[in-house]
Amino acid sequence: MAPCSGSSCALGENVKNRIAVVEDDRLIRDMIIQKLEHHGYRGSGFFSAESFLSDTEGEVYDLIVLDLVLPGISGEKMLQELRKKGDDTPVLMLTVKSSILTKTKALDSGADDYMVKPFNMDELMARINALIRRSQAKRRIPASRILVINKFKVDTEARVCESNQGEVTLSEKEIHLLQFLTSHASESISRADILEEVWGMDVAPTPRTVDNFILRFRKLFENNPEKPKHFLSVRSKGYRYEE
Repeated sequence: MAPCSGSSCALGENVKNRIAVVEDDRLIRDMIIQKLEHHGYRGSGFFSAESFLSDTEGEVYDLIVLDLVLPGISGEKMLQELRKKGDDTPVLMLTVKSSILTKTKALDSGADDYMVKPFNMDELMARINALIRRSQAKRRIPASRILVINKFKVDTEARVCESNQGEVTLSEKEIHLLQFLTSHASESISRADILEEVWGMDVAPTPRTVDNFILRFRKLFENNPEKPKHFLSVRSKGYRYEE
């Protein structure tokens, strides 16, 4: 049976904005993520600037909620580094420091907004919503239309991707298949289910068609296509995508 089918699994529906929460206090971090997910966002938590910078290379976020005081690299320093690299992701800074000087330094470092702890969670969400609305109108490519595969970015709307072969334009079917596999990461999916979901009632493809698409993906995105780590074969079944 297919993992999903019909209108309930239509690609592009219910796409969630991605928000990173960089906060060393686990309770605060978890509360923010829970609130974000309740409001339809997809939250990812990080306990330090180092963990964010090392774990998110190539990842795209719509907003970063960033604590000013962090162990190791401070939130202010992390923000400065992001801006130096040309990263224009909106940042909402959190801190226990309420002085005008601290607020001014945060905004001068590139923060888009600022809240002092303890803060009201509903006000935090209102500010996040406002920042998302303003930034989406200005950003060239919203994060919701970007897939990241082995640090390569895929623009699912323009159908253009970075790859081992440079910039490549993908077909609509290739984009559809990538979206399907990545939305079911770590799930083993049969060739028959892939054909049903991606090709549907189109001209009758064969299981070999799926194999050819996967081979192309490996050449484009795997460090070693002969030993794939992302587009994996599942014996006697089909394929599994791993992030």
